[in-house]
Amino acid sequence: MDKPKIVVLGAGLGGTIAAYEINAAVKARAEVMMVSDSETYSFVPSNPWVAVRWREPEAIQVHLPPIFAKKKIGFTAVGAKRLHASEKRLEFNDGTSINYDYLVISTGPDLAFDEIEGLGPHGGHTVSICQTAHASAAAEAFDRFVENPGPIVVGAVQGASCYGPAYEFALILDTELRRRKIRDKVPMTFVTAEPYIGHLGLDGVGDTKSLLESEMRERHIKWITNARVAKIDAGLMHVEEIAEGGAVARTHDLPFSFSMMLPAFRGVPAVRDIAGLTNPRGFILVDKHQRNPAFPEIFALGVCVAIPPTGPTPVPVGVPKTGFMIESMVTAIAANLAMILDGKEPTAEATWNAVCLADFGDGGVAFVAQPQIPPRNVNWAASGKWVHLAKIGFEKYFLRKVRKGESEPFYEKLALQVMGIRKLRM
Repeated sequence: MDKPKIVVLGAGLGGTIAAYEINAAVKARAEVMMVSDSETYSFVPSNPWVAVRWREPEAIQVHLPPIFAKKKIGFTAVGAKRLHASEKRLEFNDGTSINYDYLVISTGPDLAFDEIEGLGPHGGHTVSICQTAHASAAAEAFDRFVENPGPIVVGAVQGASCYGPAYEFALILDTELRRRKIRDKVPMTFVTAEPYIGHLGLDGVGDTKSLLESEMRERHIKWITNARVAKIDAGLMHVEEIAEGGAVARTHDLPFSFSMMLPAFRGVPAVRDIAGLTNPRGFILVDKHQRNPAFPEIFALGVCVAIPPTGPTPVPVGVPKTGFMIESMVTAIAANLAMILDGKEPTAEATWNAVCLADFGDGGVAFVAQPQIPPRNVNWAASGKWVHLAKIGFEKYFLRKVRKGESEPFYEKLALQVMGIRKLRM
């Protein structure tokens, strides 16, 4: 009798770990296969460092096929063209298909640069740090910039849902420019859809508003909140500041010589516009067990999951899916698939707790939100030079996990228990 086939779609931060953890949880009772569009894993949280040449791309990348082969997990990098959910079939980019018994969608987002004229690295006027290849191109643009410095604009456009990297990159740029002794030649402006600095798509965590405002004042970075980017020309960003009722309160024409703006996200084309599976933006609908209600054999985790905003804001602000939150989804899905294979109903629920380290190059802000969406049981934030060192340590540790094919070594589980941070609801 053939074993059930579990297909994991997407080998990013969540999907790679999910394949490892699911494979360990089902214990050879099912065949696990990874479908990716690349043989290379990139540690995306380090992309801001790549963009200022504090890291080379190769230092934060892992070649996956040998690791998956060692773990006896199937692997293909041909990429997915279209999901045919009603047929339990995944069509590949080369025209072939695979049938599955269970599908775990972990694709990450499609980057909606096209929604704003002039946005993004592909024919636009701004750089990106969303992908490691983008960050590498941004490093080349930064090299040219430092030869002839001028104004910088950094931030996140309307509908964005990942704000931490925008803050990180603005403050890392400040640190690098000071090291080069040219910070005095570079006016900087932070432009964000958030209603206030430190909102982060989470209505703040602890005192992130005061911490980040103070950091930006100290570094002479001006900011515009409730910002809607209307259009970006070469060297000039047109920004509308929106009032509570939705009217344009004022407009800003911001000159720049270098700019990085995070785009809005949407679901990838392979899974978009499938009735019952996705919301209008193409994000996967899931219940408390990370399971799609219309197609119960489909699970989803990470940035591709649909999460409603924390509340109304003058400009659309999405909710981030942080690394630990994603890992809690992974653990819930692995546990639930094991239960299903045992003939039981799934009961595991991810905590969706957030543990985040935002590096500023010479310091940073750390926060813990339990759960990520308010109201919370734990709502804590702190800053200091230790955050930068912790981020370096976490990078090395996470890459080691990927290279070894591990999801959660025992000492990580023990440390989280000591801190009272859990992946599953008790």
